[in-house]
Amino acid sequence: MKILFIGDIVGEAGRNALRAKISELKAQHKPDFCIANGENAAGGKGISYNTAQDIFECGIDIITMGNHTWARKEILNIIDSGIKIIRPANYPKGVPGKGRLVLEKNGIRLAVVNLLGRVYMDQPVDCPFQTIDRELGFLKGQCDYVFVDFHAEATSEKIAMAYYLDGRVTCIVGTHTHVQTADERILEKGTAYITDVGMAGPADGIIGVEKEMIIKKFTLGLPIQHELASGRNQINGIVVTVDEEAKKAIEIKRISDYVKA
Repeated sequence: MKILFIGDIVGEAGRNALRAKISELKAQHKPDFCIANGENAAGGKGISYNTAQDIFECGIDIITMGNHTWARKEILNIIDSGIKIIRPANYPKGVPGKGRLVLEKNGIRLAVVNLLGRVYMDQPVDCPFQTIDRELGFLKGQCDYVFVDFHAEATSEKIAMAYYLDGRVTCIVGTHTHVQTADERILEKGTAYITDVGMAGPADGIIGVEKEMIIKKFTLGLPIQHELASGRNQINGIVVTVDEEAKKAIEIKRISDYVKA
């Protein structure tokens, strides 16, 4: 069994990169499930119905979110409509939407869980470690495999979560920083892990934003209006291969490619 995951899709550039490469990626890797993080899909922050449909039409089965989940009010109209978008499971009780969803294809049941980190994130969320314990309890007997998107800033928090979940989930991937890390591995008890998958979006800016604006922010300390960078696009992702008999990940491969704008 194979899972394809695409890192943070950033604006129209990210959606264009996904559209340009998804057929090739599917033909090459033949994934059973396709997942993408879409918290920046609409104009670089948040998601809308139309941008979500763009992503689904590319063949993505489910969209995960992150700290920009509520950046566009439109999501409040769709998140409880049955659309396959999940928000972090450790948002406070009473928040709309779901933090987990079980997908089923060809008799295979894959649970996808979204979590939000707390270190440097300035978000009012519950402990992600306690939350994932609760979520795994709910999922017991409901799925064959569990995939976790941990949307977090701190590398240490992501790695701690990876070891905490080793052997309890099939794969845990980090998102949020937009910079792909080169530490993909299979942990001792059979869980696939990477600290950050990276992004789909502008390749020649600073985490997707026009570099001159970000440099000005750092050098002058003044607030700036973020604009997505122009030029080349990129697409980052991972493919995880799972041994269905052993129920463990046996391989994780990084995807990193450039796409003409």
